[in-house]
Amino acid sequence: MSLSETAHAKINLTLHVTGKRTDGYHLLDSLVVFAAAADTLSYLPSCSPLSLDFTGPFGQVLATEATDDNLVIRAARLLAEDRATEQTGRLILEKNLPVASGIGGGSADAAATLRLLDRVWELNTPPDRLHSIAMQLGADVPVCLAQHPTRMSGIGEQLAPAPALPDCGMILVNCGEAVSTPAVFKARTKSFSPEATFPASWPDAKAMATDLARLTNDLEAPACDICPTIRTVLNTIAGLPGCRLSRMSGSGATCFGLFDTAAAADTAASALTHNPTGAGWWVHAGPLLR
Repeated sequence: MSLSETAHAKINLTLHVTGKRTDGYHLLDSLVVFAAAADTLSYLPSCSPLSLDFTGPFGQVLATEATDDNLVIRAARLLAEDRATEQTGRLILEKNLPVASGIGGGSADAAATLRLLDRVWELNTPPDRLHSIAMQLGADVPVCLAQHPTRMSGIGEQLAPAPALPDCGMILVNCGEAVSTPAVFKARTKSFSPEATFPASWPDAKAMATDLARLTNDLEAPACDICPTIRTVLNTIAGLPGCRLSRMSGSGATCFGLFDTAAAADTAASALTHNPTGAGWWVHAGPLLR
């Protein structure tokens, strides 16, 4: 039995805000994919009450926050309470993804917690119940449970198959400046967007990027107004050799670039790390997971 789970970065290739419910929640339509960049959650059996420790380059950021507020602990407690399971063991989160950066790091960690503890505690929770628990933790947690390309709509609870994706590479860049999701939604001035239309598949990265360029991330413009460095990041990525599309993910501040191959993305990332403009930025390059 594996005692670890990988929590991959969630990337919104498109994100249309299609409406707003009477309770204040916005309705979204998003094509979600996952990158190779990831956190790792491990479990060590123990008779002691469940605990959580942090490692990795961004672990210290979370270590300074209240543990009870962490999505990993909240996910573990909801799962245990749901099946009246004793909460024991030690969880270690290797935090490799920037915190509060628009790539679903916390949501992916919570989803990994549900997958991991359901397995090691031998709960065999039905998938629809795991989905329900995930929705209690956040809008992005359900899509992170399966970690495969998905069309996400509603407030995150409606999941449908994505178009078949081609092989391609991706670069992720985060400038290190946190952006408040509520503030980004509040700064929106654009009217609501229609749902996107996609083909059944794309033959290559060029065709996919051409179609995606006709669509938007409706939160990109207000996020750039709040954090102008995001626009600098987007322009820098767009100027890298071989970049097919540059866009922000989620509510920011992480941005991505699409390339024909993972090797092309690696080459672009190497060029970026030697660019003085990107000094101090977090950069990852690799394949888009299919």
